[in-house]
Amino acid sequence: MSIMVPSTTPALITPGRQALDSALHQLDRAAAHLGLDDGLRTMLATPRRSLTVSVPVRREDGSLDVVQGFRVQHNVSRGPAKGGIRFHPATDIHEVTALAMWMTWKCALVGIPYGGAKGGVAVDPTGLTTRELERLTRRYVNEILPLIGPEKDIPAPDVGTDEQTMAWIMDTYSVNAGYSVPGVVTGKPMTLGGSLGRGGATSRGVQIAALAALGRSPEGVTVAVQGFGKVGALAAQYLADAGCKVVAVSDITGAVHDGRGIDVAALRAWVAESGGVRGYAQADAMAHDDLFELDVDVLVPAALEGAITEANAPRIRARLVVEGANGPTTPEADAILAANGTTVVPDILANAGGVIVSYLEWVQNLQACSWSSGEIELKLRELMLNAFDEVTALAAERGLTLRQAAHVIGVSRVAEAHRMRGLYP
Repeated sequence: MSIMVPSTTPALITPGRQALDSALHQLDRAAAHLGLDDGLRTMLATPRRSLTVSVPVRREDGSLDVVQGFRVQHNVSRGPAKGGIRFHPATDIHEVTALAMWMTWKCALVGIPYGGAKGGVAVDPTGLTTRELERLTRRYVNEILPLIGPEKDIPAPDVGTDEQTMAWIMDTYSVNAGYSVPGVVTGKPMTLGGSLGRGGATSRGVQIAALAALGRSPEGVTVAVQGFGKVGALAAQYLADAGCKVVAVSDITGAVHDGRGIDVAALRAWVAESGGVRGYAQADAMAHDDLFELDVDVLVPAALEGAITEANAPRIRARLVVEGANGPTTPEADAILAANGTTVVPDILANAGGVIVSYLEWVQNLQACSWSSGEIELKLRELMLNAFDEVTALAAERGLTLRQAAHVIGVSRVAEAHRMRGLYP
């Protein structure tokens, strides 16, 4: 089946395939609005490079497991490829392709000179020891080594990976190169050339987007966060720090609710100690699905893709949805939310803070310099708000949703880069 054709066979519609179908649908809508010809549409829908690798890992008991790994470079017309690496058991080539495509539009939208990429390994990192995880990471990097590099493709952390993972990737690449290459990854530890502000950059971007979309004082604004992980927990903290009242959160272990407001810092401490929100005594337990139905001002889906579907979208009462995750809303759900008057700040805008500060980290590495946290915060805020203003202006001018406007801007910039560069004979 061609990667450019949406799946129609139910047996083939895995979560990854559903994500790719959503990405292709969004591209098709933007391309139709822009009047792009079929050839250019096909080029934009087709990844530049897709690599599937076998990754053997030696377990502590001496046994050998083999898992699949992927790296997809969707587009490099505007600069080197950029995108995270996730370790998750449900990862497949379709999911990685969708995420790479979204990264292309995201980078173009916020005006940084990257194309989109993504990588992943189909493994549950919680089932590995630290030594097994290191061996897996280094072997995966060796398999994708021809594709990555500071001028070609720069990975970063994503679901199931962190700054330690990036340190192992940097070291593996550097050993092969024969010298230290800090710019090969972003999201590194500070001691290896990481940037101030990178750890919470995606969450900070979610906060900036949410407050901009509110258009009023955040005092007393009620918030529910689905996915109290790497992005969601800090997004909740930043929104609470700004004056919002976080009333419900969920993660893989459960969901909790307190209409008076949750002490986010205390909940984060509990999660760090216990491993999840379940059992937190200072709030009431609730069903995962009930979180979506709460009467709140802001809903932040910050887990994995496909969380908001046509099944639960009609019950969403939040006036504003700010997408901290990639692809959390299916096209069918998007149409329902728009019909119900719910404003959605799309993922390629709302969660762009991570790639913005990754770009700033990369620039610092290339120039052998460092910026203060204040300078990083200023640059992040400027790029986020500039993109937000462009998206809202185009949406108002042409009667589009924010998602449609964001994709029109991102896709148009990549299409223009294709036109300017031409087609190599």
